[in-house]
This record gives sequence, C-alpha cells and structure tokens, in this order.
Amino acid sequence: MFFRDQVIGKYRILSSLGSGGFGTVYLALDTWIDKKVALKVPHKQNLDFSELLKEPRLLASMSHPNIVTVLTAEKQQDMFFIVMEYVAGETLEQLILRDGALGLPRTLDFTCQICNAVDHAHRAGILHRDLRPGNMLLSETGLLKVTDFGTSRILEIAAQGTTVIGSPPYMAPEQFHGKAVFASDVYSIGVTMYQMLTGMLPYDTPAPADLERLMRGELVQPPRLK
Repeated sequence: MFFRDQVIGKYRILSSLGSGGFGTVYLALDTWIDKKVALKVPHKQNLDFSELLKEPRLLASMSHPNIVTVLTAEKQQDMFFIVMEYVAGETLEQLILRDGALGLPRTLDFTCQICNAVDHAHRAGILHRDLRPGNMLLSETGLLKVTDFGTSRILEIAAQGTTVIGSPPYMAPEQFHGKAVFASDVYSIGVTMYQMLTGMLPYDTPAPADLERLMRGELVQPPRLK
C-alpha cells in the first residue's frame, strides 16, 4: 500500500484511484519528466516474478488508442508495480450510475470503441475475460480505453483453464465452468451494451434457477424483458 506524498523511486504518490480484486491503482507523478501516470500495485506481491510480469507483457504486446498504454513495470522497495498512462476522466460505470440510460448515439459510439479494442486484443490472441463498465475509462474528450488486463490470458491457456474468472453479471455461461473463448468477451460486450441502453443490468443477481440454466448454456430471458 502506498500513501499520499510517498516517494517510490522517481514516482510521488498523489492519490488512490481505486482498488479491485487484483490490485490497487494510484495516481502518481513521474518527477523526472513531470508527468502524471497511473501505478497499479498487485495485491499478491508474493507471486513468481514471471507471473507478476504477465499483465504488463500482455499490455506491451498491444498498441491501440482504445487500450490503456503500459509504460513500464518496476520493482522498488520490494514492491512490484505497473506504470501506465493516466486517463483523466471517469469509468463507464460511473457515467451510467450518474446518467442512467445513455441513449442510442452514445451507446453505439462507446460500443464501437470497445469492439475496436477487443478486436485488436483478439487478433493478438488475447482474451480479456473481465470486460465490464468498471474496466472502461472515458477521457475528457470521449475516448474510451479498456483497462485491467490482469485477468487476461492467451486463448489456448484460457480455453483449457478451470479457474472461474470474471464478474458474474457479465460472464458468459462457459466462464462459470472456468473456460473462456473469444465469444466470452463478445457476450460481456453485449451485457455492457444492454446496460448502456437501459441504465441497468439484465440481471442484478440471477435467480438460482436462471443461473443454472445460464451455466448450461440455455437461453434465459432477462426478467425486465418478460
């Protein structure tokens, strides 16, 4: 954990930007070049160094305006962290919570940007596996950037896995069984698009019977459409 005004290497911590299941992100100042950056500090610092490097290496293998850019990865004072571009703005989740349904023009605009980012990742053989509005940043100019590739994997590895990864409201049926394919990300985009159009999720929490049917891959009509 870092604290405000703490100096680690050439970075001075300015504030905390948020924390998720896999790490905490801080706003920091690169004092050498006087530029704001985002530092992501994984919670599990005791992992093998090669495991810690998976996310920054995946990000570094991609270059797309709709994917957050990784600048470097460092280890200072026995703390590993990823240095990324700082996107001033808010998450898509925050926008939906504030504005509700976004309307068709904005929904189509954001969906196209998400699809462009995911298409670029898929062409590189990379699955995100946790696409959701909270992992999508909106710049002050309206540019959307997909972030949080901490759960991402190469297709061959993800398709053979057994660990359940993702956020349940956005997870495709196969992800409940620990499997993931390209279509899993597309499913998550569909749920996100639904949420942008309506201001709410198809399911807040799926009923047990519906969840079992979803896990079997059966079609389940969202209760709000019945």
